[in-house]
Amino acid sequence: MSIERPVPVPRTAVPLGITDPVEEARAELKAALAAIEVKANVPRRVSEAVDVRVAEAREAARRNPGAAAAVVAGVAAAVGLTVWALVRAYAR
Repeated sequence: MSIERPVPVPRTAVPLGITDPVEEARAELKAALAAIEVKANVPRRVSEAVDVRVAEAREAARRNPGAAAAVVAGVAAAVGLTVWALVRAYAR
């Protein structure tokens, strides 16, 4: 005997099989508001993108630690030069 489990419906989708027009309108409104929230929540989208990039960088660093060390040293040198140039320009 197999038990059928309901398929999960994404927050931004309207479930199938709603026959009552009022319930269908509510489900459509709920899905539309969820879609707007997902689309408009820029900080969350940026956070997710940063998390993906960090994971990719960690994986690249694990595969090639020498290149990762060179990138870190290059970034540190660039930041140091930038700070030095700004302080020098301010001091003059």
